[in-house]
Amino acid sequence: MIKSHVHGHTRKDGIYVRPHERGDNTHHVDAIHHHPKLNHEGHPVVVKNPSRASAPSTWHSPDAVATFVPDGDTPLSLNGIAIHPWTDHPRTNEGWDYVDGINEEINEPPFHLPAGKVASSGVVIEEPDGRVWLIAPTNQFGGYNASYPKGTAEDEISLQANAIKETFEETGLKIAITGFIGDFTRTTSVARMYSAKRVGGSPSEMGWESQAVHLVPKGHLYEHLNGWADHPIAEATGGGVAPIPKKSLF
Repeated sequence: MIKSHVHGHTRKDGIYVRPHERGDNTHHVDAIHHHPKLNHEGHPVVVKNPSRASAPSTWHSPDAVATFVPDGDTPLSLNGIAIHPWTDHPRTNEGWDYVDGINEEINEPPFHLPAGKVASSGVVIEEPDGRVWLIAPTNQFGGYNASYPKGTAEDEISLQANAIKETFEETGLKIAITGFIGDFTRTTSVARMYSAKRVGGSPSEMGWESQAVHLVPKGHLYEHLNGWADHPIAEATGGGVAPIPKKSLF
């Protein structure tokens, strides 16, 4: 296969094309697909069924589902907010505990953790056009097609800081907490969920735990949120009423 290197550039229509190798595909052979980001142990991660990015026409359409993939193309901005990699993010837990975006002014009640449960925290990030950011866990980890950015809380940092950290690792986005949504009991955890807004970052920089990031209109959330534990979160944030489950798996 003859390949040529395409340098990163911005097209006339405003789409940023990342650097990549372009081949003639004359002798195409299916290859193992690795996530461009290594896991926490520094090992490559195989993505069994890679997600496909949506057409650029979905990016700025409030009624469309936009899907971004690792190292994929993105617009230069979305809803007036620049899309650019967050390169100066904290590298230590101490740094994350003081990260910009923590909101000490919101009315946040004490967190109570029942015996046998672990603490987690996450966010519902809503764009000015009304769409919500979801992650597609790599290889449908945990059985999820899509879910909200969230993760197990680390003892060294606050629940808000943990939510910001997990969001960056799973979506590549930089966020600011805007409010408290509630505490939601799940199978093995209790998740404190916050509302948030995107202030920077790029979905193409998502970490290895996500194989895609979706921007979903609220009316289509339940088509993506297949885990029933996520439905109360959608209801609490104006996503409508969940359909009656045939079988509760999560």
